[in-house]
Amino acid sequence: MSSRGGVHRVLPWVLFVWMAVVIWAAFLWAPAASGFVGQSSRIVFFHVPTAWVATLAFLGSCIASIRYLKTRQPIDDIRAQAASALGLTFAILATITGSIFARIMWGSYWNWDPRETSITFLLLIYAAYFALRGAIADPERRAAMAAVYAILAFVTVPFLVFIVPRIYWSLHPDTIINVQGKMKMSSRMLQVLFASLAGFTGLASWLYCIEVRLERLRRARQHEELI
Repeated sequence: MSSRGGVHRVLPWVLFVWMAVVIWAAFLWAPAASGFVGQSSRIVFFHVPTAWVATLAFLGSCIASIRYLKTRQPIDDIRAQAASALGLTFAILATITGSIFARIMWGSYWNWDPRETSITFLLLIYAAYFALRGAIADPERRAAMAAVYAILAFVTVPFLVFIVPRIYWSLHPDTIINVQGKMKMSSRMLQVLFASLAGFTGLASWLYCIEVRLERLRRARQHEELI
């Protein structure tokens, strides 16, 4: 068994144990933050990491798309597609966890808060990426058009994720860093949050590798059928 194969076998178990510990710590070890309804502040341990992974995945899709336009290698198109799918999935998870928090805190799953509005636009932008891919039959043209779109789509990410939600007053609390640029979380909460960020990043990386391998196999089979 190669070392790489060994890593692929061990990694899922490491991630399983890590995430199990994170979940335990999020609910039973870290204290609930003051100023929130009940235990609602614990959602931050899952909401922030999913949003982080989504942003990171969209960046990865942009980088892979730039590489494709330079090299025209199908593997880069596969990576861009896998990263976009991962980003869209985790953006949906961030939206769901945020909506649950909104329901607990303000009595409604959706308030058209600036952050909710901006993530809606983000979801639509990347959903359109897959609509574009599905609308073009020629593989090379599809890959090129999708690459250009992914690059342009990522230009909107910093504005929709970091800038626009902070321009207007928002219901969304600054649970991590306040307007003075200071951490508001206790040391235990920060430790759990950083552990969750690491765990979700590792989980996303593992899922990304699986998606890339599956897409390569799917395209290889399609090529064999055409031959």
